[in-house]
Amino acid sequence: MPHIVFNKTDLINTPSSKDGVEFKFIAKSYNFTTHERNTEYKIAVENQGKEFLLTLKNKDNDQMIKIDKVTRIAPITLVKDALNAYVDSINPKIVFSNTNSIHQKAEPQKEFLKDINYFVDEFKTDKEIQIEVGFGSGRHLLHQAKNNPDIQFIGLEIHTPSIEQALKQMKLQDITNVLIVNYDARLFMEFIDSNKVGRIFVHFPVPWDKKPHRRIYSNGFINEALRVLKFEGTLELRTDSRKYFDYCTELLTNLPTGKITIDINKDLEISSKYEDRWKKQGKNIYDVVLQSQSVDEPLVIQKDFSFDFEINYEDKISSIPTKSIVDKDFFVHIEDLFIMENEKNSGLIQLTMGNFDRPVSKYLLIKNGKIDYYQGSPLPTSSNIKAHNKLKEILN
Repeated sequence: MPHIVFNKTDLINTPSSKDGVEFKFIAKSYNFTTHERNTEYKIAVENQGKEFLLTLKNKDNDQMIKIDKVTRIAPITLVKDALNAYVDSINPKIVFSNTNSIHQKAEPQKEFLKDINYFVDEFKTDKEIQIEVGFGSGRHLLHQAKNNPDIQFIGLEIHTPSIEQALKQMKLQDITNVLIVNYDARLFMEFIDSNKVGRIFVHFPVPWDKKPHRRIYSNGFINEALRVLKFEGTLELRTDSRKYFDYCTELLTNLPTGKITIDINKDLEISSKYEDRWKKQGKNIYDVVLQSQSVDEPLVIQKDFSFDFEINYEDKISSIPTKSIVDKDFFVHIEDLFIMENEKNSGLIQLTMGNFDRPVSKYLLIKNGKIDYYQGSPLPTSSNIKAHNKLKEILN
């Protein structure tokens, strides 16, 4: 990552600007173990309309400035320009720098690769939706899409090379009815309208025999799947793992309603290279299909991440708990506290919160006692909402 090491010198004055980069405020870390301030600073920057933080800290006998790990942004040239502008403003003796801005070729637009925020704020369709969880090589997903052009497919995958390969194949085969998102399927369903999905494919998920908490199938995932499925829509598991098959079957047979179909070694029109290999090895392939038998209420996403009160931050800071608060399906952990230089009752709270499997790192910005999330609110997942409400209890 780009950074600059330089001899210790005075801090930049804020607010100020240099070469089009605005430096808005500086906040100093508060050591909440000894209640003494240490020497790490967060510097709020705005460059070309993008807000982010820089971190300034001691490095041996010098100082180092770099991008804050929580507020990383793209393109990286914005960060390099901000680092250079900071150092140019204070004119220290530079020990090391890797921030020479080199013109980078813009990445080609990936119109079918969507950020999770797209599904929260923009995604609408009148078509039936079908979802594949962990599409791997993309063989099955693209086969289904090509043969069902009137259906909107969504492919979920966290393996970047698989995503790149699927996008290339979509272009080669002129497939335009697939949207791809790099996100955890266990949380993704929370943003899909009720009764909109015809089929959910979960083909050959990682069994996670030694870490069962990481399995895609759980009571929570199955309940969300049933909510988004249309009446008689299906959740379709295909696996070569007998343990995973038994585990999922036990979950499904304890549901209050639903129709379950089980097949062994059923042939599909398309199969992956791994499935072909397993069949040659004589391994059994298990299919478990759950059919929805109900119609659910429309989805209402709670998006209120406001703080309807103000605090005296300077008085409150010493009593803010730093031990993780863990509940059944969410947690809150205050990582660090910062006090704003030259501005009373203001600062930053660095925290990690939300779901155990997909935690989010954020800053709370306190300005004259008013509280808001820096760089925007967290995604409105149920676990983030619960964590936010716990934060309100802590701070109020």
